[in-house]
Amino acid sequence: MTTKTPKPWLLVLTIGLGTLLNPLNSSMISVALTRLQEAFALTFADASWLISIFYLASAAGQPVMGKLSDMFGPKRLFMAGLLLVAGASVLAPFSPNFPFLLGCRALQAIGSSTLFPSGMSMVRSHITKKQGRALAVLSIFSTTSAAFGPSIGGFLIAAWDWQSIFLINFPFIILSFLLALFVLPNTGQGTFELRRIDFIGILLFTSSIVGLILFILSLNETIHWWALVLFVLGAAAFYGYEQKQADPFIDTKGLTKNRNALFVYIQFMSINLVYYCYFFGFPTYLQQVRHYSEQHTGLIMLTLAGFGVITAPIAGRLIDRYGSKPPLMIGASFLLGGTGLLLTYHEASPLVWLMMIMSVLGMSQGFNNISTQTALYENVRPEETGSASGLYQTSRYMGAILSSSLLGLTFNEHMDTAHLHLVAMICFVCCIVVLSLAVKLPARNKVRRVE
Repeated sequence: MTTKTPKPWLLVLTIGLGTLLNPLNSSMISVALTRLQEAFALTFADASWLISIFYLASAAGQPVMGKLSDMFGPKRLFMAGLLLVAGASVLAPFSPNFPFLLGCRALQAIGSSTLFPSGMSMVRSHITKKQGRALAVLSIFSTTSAAFGPSIGGFLIAAWDWQSIFLINFPFIILSFLLALFVLPNTGQGTFELRRIDFIGILLFTSSIVGLILFILSLNETIHWWALVLFVLGAAAFYGYEQKQADPFIDTKGLTKNRNALFVYIQFMSINLVYYCYFFGFPTYLQQVRHYSEQHTGLIMLTLAGFGVITAPIAGRLIDRYGSKPPLMIGASFLLGGTGLLLTYHEASPLVWLMMIMSVLGMSQGFNNISTQTALYENVRPEETGSASGLYQTSRYMGAILSSSLLGLTFNEHMDTAHLHLVAMICFVCCIVVLSLAVKLPARNKVRRVE
């Protein structure tokens, strides 16, 4: 039975302070990679695992945590997630070696992945009026923390050191946890059913993705063909196994029966592959090639992230009037144009030219994020929204994982403008795919006729 919470705004604030931890921690690391390379004597390929492990753990953790939220109650799981993030944030600054730090990043990702599904469950159950506004406010928490994460990380590292990007979590964790004790509703727990969690599917998915990452990162040296075999066999086994499951980890049947939705997933994965190449690549380039400090790098990165925040409301108004296709084509064009302009940038170019290029790329993200999500919901039935949302998030994580692997491959031995151009050329091909898929998607009036 749906109940109302006495103070909806306080419920949204409590959940928002928790859900911002995942995007904040996934973005702050971009400015810390150079410092962590120095601290642990890492190659860039090694350091790129700090990105990959976070998104891989998030991809595996979030669907599972949604089911655990139903079993144990969303309030309990939300508070447990905060404690997991706190534990990881305490241990990470004292990491004796790099594998230990990777473990802390994975634990941090799993804990923060707990907060979103449990938080959404409470919002949908306990805010009956202006629920759309509440969800929009929570979206602002996430997008803003992701956008300003590099700037926050830059200031923290400049003032203290890399350990500070983990310790900064505690003000948010403590406040959210104290509020959760008194504000979050005590929703009754469901039946504990361990068989609802697809452990075999998770293992096959994780194994195949790890194989893909290891194969890509080996292309510069001795190629690990065994990793490619692991990826292919793991992916084939995963697809075959998930097809037979009543409650799969990833709904692979949904991938094949709706081609328009499949195109959106591929498009969103490609968008994130390109965007995160710049999001994680620019800070390292600015520090190691242009020799900017962490603080200055964080400020420069505001150009990329800030324009995305500015253009998102414009994209929303265009979607309300014309549907998702026109703003999606605008976003794809900005992404293609910004990538093309990056090829004109050289070491002798002024910083302002790079910032102008970054602003174009940032505007693309403001259009693409909201447009792809709307395009997906325009092309799936209402009863498929849950599984479609899960696949949509998986597409985001896959794009981020592939971007970190691409950067690890291209930046591992040579960090210079020529290799930045190499990344841009690969991204340019992906941008053409993104624009082609945007053109291919049906307009809103055609979707309605099909329905």
